[in-house]
Parts: sequence; C-alpha cells; structure tokens
Amino acid sequence: MVRSAEKPASRRMVVERYTWLERVTHLVHLIAMLTLLITGFKIYFGWDFMAFQTARTLHMIAVPFFLVANWVLVPYNVFSCKGERWCVRNRITHFKESYMFGEDDAERLFGIVRNFFRKGRYPAFTIYDEQEGHYVTKLHPLLKLLIIFESTAIVLIAITGVVLYNIAWAPFGLPISGWVLSIAWYFAPLLNVDALGLIRLGHLFAGYWFVFELVVHVGILEFDPDVWKYHKAIFWSGKEDLSDRHFVRVIEENDRRGLLRDQKRGLEEH
Repeated sequence: MVRSAEKPASRRMVVERYTWLERVTHLVHLIAMLTLLITGFKIYFGWDFMAFQTARTLHMIAVPFFLVANWVLVPYNVFSCKGERWCVRNRITHFKESYMFGEDDAERLFGIVRNFFRKGRYPAFTIYDEQEGHYVTKLHPLLKLLIIFESTAIVLIAITGVVLYNIAWAPFGLPISGWVLSIAWYFAPLLNVDALGLIRLGHLFAGYWFVFELVVHVGILEFDPDVWKYHKAIFWSGKEDLSDRHFVRVIEENDRRGLLRDQKRGLEEH
C-alpha cells in the first residue's frame, strides 16, 4: 500500500477523537449486535449450541440496548452541544461533513481504489482543523456509505421484528403488527410468499446485511497495522495523536493563511 510522504509534525498533537459516551455507545452497539446475530441465527436455523428459549430471551434483552444505542445515543452524540454559539447550525454542518457521503468522499474513495492498484497515494480520510479545534471528518469514505444502508437495515429489522415478536402486538390499542402485516401483503405476492413469510425474509436479509457490514468494517481496520490507533481510540483512550500522519491531514495555521491569501488574490483579480 503506497503511503503519503508527509513528514510528522514537529510536536505531539493529542486530541479527543471520541468522547466517553461515544465509546460507550460503540461498545453497546457492538455487543448488542453480536448478541442479536448469534441468537437470531440460532432461532432461525435451529442450531444446537443453545436452548431455543435461552436464545429468545437473550435476543429480546439485546433489542432495547441495540435500539437505544442507535436511535438515542448516536443522535445525542452527533447533535448535542454545550454552550456553543449557533449550536443547531454548527451541529448540522458537523453532521453533513462528518457522516454524509459527499463529493470529497467520492474523490477519496476513488483515490483509495487507485492506491489499491498502486496508482497514487492513499488519501487521508481523517481531517482535523487545528485553528477551529475540531474534526472536519474522521470516517473512512466507505464507512460513510455503509451508514446509509445500516440505518435502513436497522429500521427494517425493527419493524419486521415487531411482528415476529408478537403477530398481534398492539400497544395502547394501536395494532402495530397488523399495520405491518397489511403493508407486507401488498408486496408478498411479488415473491410468491405470504405476508409473514416476507417479513421473515426481510428480517433475515437485514441480519445478513449486518454480517456483511461487520466483515467490511473490521476488514478495513484489521488489514492495515497503521489503523490500530483507531482501535485504541474507540475502545479505550478516546485520544488520537495527530503527529502520526497515517490517514491524517491537519489543516494548520499556514494552510489556512495560504488559503485566505489565495482567495483574496482571486477577488482582487476579478
């Protein structure tokens, strides 16, 4: 793999990459997802390593942890702020830059593919603004794409899971399971199955998606020793030393001054 020839910074620059709550969220998400996958496949395929009732109990215990991690803690980590001016606007901008796949990410992903074929340098996907004191982006561009599909899979697995949990589930008198079954009946004939069969297929498909995503996610990190620093950050310290420039670009004061100078010169020429 070809690496950038940038020289390390002259001083250590240790910053907080993940807060303690972000690390807890990631750990809860990981444990709950693995529990759901193992017990879910046991329930579906009838594997013999665990009693059915035990698997079902563990599955149902993991569900609220998984949903709270993804639907409560993740949004809180992304959008919460303390005493910041223009809080809402800043957090929306942060969300777009850090989590939504954009044109810059497409260029980085193209550069990563080119690097795989020994064409050019491996582009930095962690970008930190030294003056502003925050990450512009810190996710691999492929992971940004996976977020879109993961969010869809979580919704699918939650909706179908409601019916599989109780086909007559109607909290507060609302026939939730009945509504889901009614929607499923519109699409079931396309696959020559009944509504419940389609719901089972959707639930299983979402489970397979999480297996695929886990392989890709871990594969991106595990196959290169230079990214072990991210394991340490997400599972333990929460810190990153930006003087290690593997996958990292720091927007420094000189860079910003040069950019402003070029912008000013361009305005004067026009």
